[in-house]
Amino acid sequence: MSIPQLLVHDHVDNVGVVVVEGLKAGTKMLGVVTADNSSFELEAGADVPIGHKVALQDIKAGDTAIKYGQDIGRFVAPVAKGGHVHVHNLKTKRW
Repeated sequence: MSIPQLLVHDHVDNVGVVVVEGLKAGTKMLGVVTADNSSFELEAGADVPIGHKVALQDIKAGDTAIKYGQDIGRFVAPVAKGGHVHVHNLKTKRW
């Protein structure tokens, strides 16, 4: 059994969280959806630090980020599937 590199909380989420150190671009990640323990593969498009997010699909600027099945912010730049999601391309909607 392989150890997942990416956790997703709900099937409606469009971002997942990297849960391993040293994830490198080109890695074929094993992702697990915690809602039902299903799994999937996704290729990392960038080096992504542990605890940072990865786009699960191509995302446009202005789209809403969904994590835990909830709105967590607004994308301010496009992100390709497998791309690094963090403060450079995702902002809160609070201000």
